[in-house]
Amino acid sequence: MYPSDLQFILALQHVPNLGDATAKKLIRHAGSPEAVFKEKIATLLKIDGIGNSKISELHDPEHLRAAEKELEFINSTGIKPLYFLDKDYPERLKHCFDGPLLLFQKGNIDLKNKKVISIVGTRKATNHGIAFCEELVAELSPLNPVIISGFAYGIDICAQKAAVNHKLQTIGCLAHGLNQIYPRVHSKYVKSVEENGGFYTDFWSTDAFDRNNFLKRNRIIAGLSEATIVIESAEKGGSLVTADIANSYNREVFAVPGRPLDSQSKGCNMLIKSQQAHVLTGAADIIYMLNWQLEEKMKPVQKQLFVELEEEEKKLYGFLKENGKEQLDLIALNCSIPTFKAATLLLNMELKGVVRPLPGKLFEVV
Repeated sequence: MYPSDLQFILALQHVPNLGDATAKKLIRHAGSPEAVFKEKIATLLKIDGIGNSKISELHDPEHLRAAEKELEFINSTGIKPLYFLDKDYPERLKHCFDGPLLLFQKGNIDLKNKKVISIVGTRKATNHGIAFCEELVAELSPLNPVIISGFAYGIDICAQKAAVNHKLQTIGCLAHGLNQIYPRVHSKYVKSVEENGGFYTDFWSTDAFDRNNFLKRNRIIAGLSEATIVIESAEKGGSLVTADIANSYNREVFAVPGRPLDSQSKGCNMLIKSQQAHVLTGAADIIYMLNWQLEEKMKPVQKQLFVELEEEEKKLYGFLKENGKEQLDLIALNCSIPTFKAATLLLNMELKGVVRPLPGKLFEVV
C-alpha cells in the first residue's frame, strides 16, 4: 500500500452503508481505491450485488475530507494501518469475506506461523470461570499460542492478563478507535499488552462509542483465530455471537460445560447441545482437535533416544507407564502433585515426546 492510497481507502471506509465486503468488490472491479472514486456510478451499478443504496453517497467530497483528518491522526500516533491486500494483513482474516477493509494496529504483533486462539466469555465471570481460564492459559503456555480477546470485563481481560503472566503474545480487539480505552479501568493493562502483543481495531478516532460496535468487533476476534473458546456465557451475549461468526468462517469452536442451572453456563451448554461447539475440559482437547501435537512431532528434529526428565516428570511418567492412559485429575491425585502443576509438567513432557494428550483430558505414554 502506497501512502497516497491510504486516504482513498479511508474514504471508502467512511461511506455509509457501503460495508467491507462491498468495498472490496468495488476495489477489485476498479483496480484500486482511488479508481473507485473516479468510476461512474452507472458503471458501478452494473456490478453484481451493488445497489444504489450502497453507493449513492460515494462521490460526496466529505469522505475524502474526513479521511484526510483521520490520516493526520494515524500519522501522529504511530498507528500501523493494514490494508486487506497488504502482506502484513493477518492471513486468517484475509479469508473472511467481511474482514476489515483496513485494520489499525498498535503494539508489537506477530502472527506469522503462530498458533492463534480466541478466548471470550461473560463479563460477569464466576470464580470458577476465572480459575478455569487461568489454568487453561497456563496449560497451553508451553506451546506458545497467541491469545486473542476483546479486552473487556470478565473472561476477556482474565485471558489477556494470564497471557501476559506467561509471557505469551496477546491481542486485544477493540470496539472503538485507538484514541481511547474502554473500559477505562483497563488502561493500566495497556502497556503490558502492547509489550506482549498489541491491539487491533477497524474503528476511527472519530467514531461514536456505541454498543453495536462490540458485535462488529467480534468478527475480528473470530476471524483472527484457529479456534474460538467460550468460557462461561449466559443464554444471550456477545460471546455467543463470536462463536456463531467463528462457525460461519468454518473455524473450530470450544465451550466449557457447566451445571444446567448456572446462569453463566447456559450459553456454553447450548452451544454444546446444538453441536455448535466441542466440549472443552482442558488444554488437551484443544491440542488434539487442532492437531498441535502433530505439528510438534513433524519438526525435522532427530528423536532423542534418552530424554532427561525432572523428578516430578519421572513420577508422572512412571504412573502412566504402569497404569496406561489416565485422566489429568487422577494422574495428579495419584502422584500427589497439584492438578495445575501436573498439567504444565505433562505438556512439557509432550514436547519432549514421551507422552501424548487424548480427548477428555487423558494422557498416555508414547
